[in-house]
Amino acid sequence: MKQVFDPAGVRSELRSLQRRGLIRGGLSLGSLALLTGCDLGTETGVNAALWKSMSLNDRVQAWLFNPKRMATQFTEADITKPYRFNAFYEDWQVQPVPTGWQLEVGGRVADKTPWSVEKLRTLPQEGQITRHVCIEGWSQIGQWSGVPLSTFLARVGADTKAPFVTFKCFDGYSTSIDMASALQAQTILALDFLGKPLTPEWGAPVRLRIPVKLGFKSAKSIASIEVADRLEKKGGYWEDQGYNWFSGS
Repeated sequence: MKQVFDPAGVRSELRSLQRRGLIRGGLSLGSLALLTGCDLGTETGVNAALWKSMSLNDRVQAWLFNPKRMATQFTEADITKPYRFNAFYEDWQVQPVPTGWQLEVGGRVADKTPWSVEKLRTLPQEGQITRHVCIEGWSQIGQWSGVPLSTFLARVGADTKAPFVTFKCFDGYSTSIDMASALQAQTILALDFLGKPLTPEWGAPVRLRIPVKLGFKSAKSIASIEVADRLEKKGGYWEDQGYNWFSGS
């Protein structure tokens, strides 16, 4: 069923959250925006963002989301070393890139031609040094570069009025994000990690990197991208098991 985010409904949700004690005090909408835009530059801010993101439901988070608010950028000196492996499986279960892999494109797009890594590298590239925030309560800073997802969607003629972008991975993982988050400037299809092409443990050959959301939304080892009107079940591997879908600032 297509999700609709209406201001009146969201205001009702906010009043309900206040009555239930999840949002305390007579906060203005500006203050509420800050509630889901916690400073990710400190460990304290990371923990606050984690719990506040999980306490607000998807409709409220989506309404408060500001695509112009960027995640904190760090310096090379801040990069976590060694960077921690993270996936929904153990490191010894990492799968190699399938022979003949190409990125499939589907849904509400004009051009459904598959993409190779070489073709993706012909598009404009952007880099970032940002924090990965895990739902388990830890975080780390990494360096990524790749194609802005907004650039890729424009290139394939995506209908940006569609509400969702979904990602399926060849390792069995899946997730989905809202279109506003997909078009946010720091959301990239990452091709490089620490200045080198992705290797399988980091999500080769292409992964999503979206620093304004919790880490499980940054899908690795992407096999297909679809611009969609609706979601399958609750929208992804962890989402289907009860994780908050929006999970972002």
